[in-house]
Amino acid sequence: MIDTTQIQKLQIEDREYETFFTKKFAGRRHYHPPDPRKILCVIPGVILKIHVHPGKKVLRNDPLLVLEAMKMENIILSPADGRIKAVNVEIGKMVPKGTVLVELE
Repeated sequence: MIDTTQIQKLQIEDREYETFFTKKFAGRRHYHPPDPRKILCVIPGVILKIHVHPGKKVLRNDPLLVLEAMKMENIILSPADGRIKAVNVEIGKMVPKGTVLVELE
């Protein structure tokens, strides 16, 4: 016999389903789509150069900054056309993974 007190409702788009949730599933971190206006650091490293400043117009694939990680220089490019809203890093500073490097308007 199934214990119906453990059945929970799960809504996916416009449909609702009845299912069992594990503790791991119930305690998960919910997915939030990335904000395309925020350029995040994908690997920890040190900022070597900054090519932009707040207010500067950039085109897609323009270099924003240079990040040294694992003895490699990585040029961080603009993902879209726009204007720089903020530069959140400084030359010579170590940045951890997930840090917002640059924000576009």
